[in-house]
Amino acid sequence: MSAVLPAQFRVTGAAAAEGVAALPMYDLPELEAANDALWSALAERLRAAGVARTPPTLTRGRPLGPLWSDPRLLLAQTCGYPYIVGLRGWVRLVGTPRYRAAGCEGPFHRSAVLVRSGDRAQSLDEMRGRRLALNEATSNTGMNLLRAEIAPIAGGSSFFSNVILTGSHADSVVAVANGVADTASIDGVTWALMQRLRSKLTDQLRVLAWTSQSPGLPLITGRLTDLATFQAMRTALEDVVHDSALASVRNELLIVSFHPLTEAYYHGLMYFEQMAIDQGYPALK
Repeated sequence: MSAVLPAQFRVTGAAAAEGVAALPMYDLPELEAANDALWSALAERLRAAGVARTPPTLTRGRPLGPLWSDPRLLLAQTCGYPYIVGLRGWVRLVGTPRYRAAGCEGPFHRSAVLVRSGDRAQSLDEMRGRRLALNEATSNTGMNLLRAEIAPIAGGSSFFSNVILTGSHADSVVAVANGVADTASIDGVTWALMQRLRSKLTDQLRVLAWTSQSPGLPLITGRLTDLATFQAMRTALEDVVHDSALASVRNELLIVSFHPLTEAYYHGLMYFEQMAIDQGYPALK
């Protein structure tokens, strides 16, 4: 990796003593209270373990690149693709959650490629010339995994008539349901959460296909985190998945456990990228 952090991940300004914590990846408005409760339980354990810089609350509303690369970062969840292409070497993997959702196996997950319920398409090839809703250009589940599925059938040419950048998986779901787009690749956990929380919306859609499997969204910590703090976080994560008082919180967030996946697992995301490049489809288009 380059010794210079890419611009979209840089943080500027003076670093405060207090750490930063964020759980932005599955933080729908309906789930903020559950994420707050999870963090409160983790923070209580970290403070008891002597981690003085534990922040009392989660950070919300901050651009994700600078958040993930903030040297004060104590704990945050990131997407696997930004981790492997821009953050590795600047952050350390703490653990990968296992979720109770379709498409999830252990700490691995898939993306659900969605279409409207009345769409006659039965295969990805029938999405040729249609409109794609894309959450982020650097998303593993929205872009990288879908690109790998489309590459073998794209023939090295543009496949979609239009790629609409929405800014989030939730907004991509809305775009397809409302007819602004025809399809979207949605992280399986987000899809499961939205099916439970926004069923009137998701009932308008169906899964056309599932992508290949990849490691799930990892929890990371900043490069300044010492070994004692790192170990305390892993212990705290293990503790909260066995705490009966947190069962309702875990159920709300679909969390089953946490796994200590290493960087080697995330290198596999580059396989999907290289496979698409080798087939003349380096960009989702």
